[in-house]
Amino acid sequence: MIIKPVLAVDISQLPLGSGKTVSDTFPTIGTLINLLLKNSLTVIGVLFLVLLIFGGLMFIIGAGNNDQKKAATAQKMISGSLIGFLVVFSAYFIIQIIEVITGINILHPTL
Repeated sequence: MIIKPVLAVDISQLPLGSGKTVSDTFPTIGTLINLLLKNSLTVIGVLFLVLLIFGGLMFIIGAGNNDQKKAATAQKMISGSLIGFLVVFSAYFIIQIIEVITGINILHPTL
């Protein structure tokens, strides 16, 4: 007997509450990706703000105590969070440009 592995799982009939299923809430994969993308941008923005505030406080405390090691670590944290935010913002901006040039709705699917 040959056992075939299951490579895909059908989640379309999983209940989400109030009598709706996954396929009722997200009729296409584009609507699900759109929701995930918008929420991930919000989470990334909040995370950037927290890292920026925490890094700034670490920098102030490290500089006030003449601890160059702590100040350097804080500076790396601030620059790393800025670079990460710029990468995410640039990716979103590039997707917007591709949408305008090609006319394809990537972030606002209507399929």
